[in-house]
Amino acid sequence: MKMSYRVGGLLAAIVCLTNPVFAKDAGTAAASASTKESTKDSAQARALDSAMTPGEGQKRLAAMIGTFNVAIRTWVDPSQPPIESSATSVGAWVLGERYVQMMLAGDLQGQPFNGIGYIGFDNVGKQYQSTWMDSGSTGMTWYKGGFDASGKSATMKGSVPDALTGKPTPVELRVKMNDDGGHVTELWGHGLGKKMFKMMELRYTRSK
Repeated sequence: MKMSYRVGGLLAAIVCLTNPVFAKDAGTAAASASTKESTKDSAQARALDSAMTPGEGQKRLAAMIGTFNVAIRTWVDPSQPPIESSATSVGAWVLGERYVQMMLAGDLQGQPFNGIGYIGFDNVGKQYQSTWMDSGSTGMTWYKGGFDASGKSATMKGSVPDALTGKPTPVELRVKMNDDGGHVTELWGHGLGKKMFKMMELRYTRSK
């Protein structure tokens, strides 16, 4: 009896494979699966292309490209007058106009001061990202945020370790684009107090 069941099962399988109706259904199922896989591959390709292609988010940073004279004001104590200094900054596209590189050189409180920063727009995360490093520190600061509806003001948030405690403290980078092609960058933080205040202002005036 067991042998009969096995033979019967084998015959049924052969009938299914050789019957035109069953063969047609099998072919249709295979074609459908292939179409779904092709659609999935196309969607992935479009998503990857969108993720890597510069667009409107990057174009908004074009105002930062060029050579600028920078007037720097620094506050150690918000109740006291700021310390004033100057620098030159060069902004340039890098990696196929995906990011802006900012190279700053000048003086701060009578000492040479140099900084390097990058800013770009993440097409997938839909937000701006920036990093900054300079000769006044050994740590890099990372910021994330976006522009307001006007497209001329941006607020980006990050954190830095407190020099005394080592604990992370929030900082904000506030950027304002001017109609004359320049821009103003403000660094806000807590300093030695609990209330956030403007610690540094960099006013960029286009020279080239």
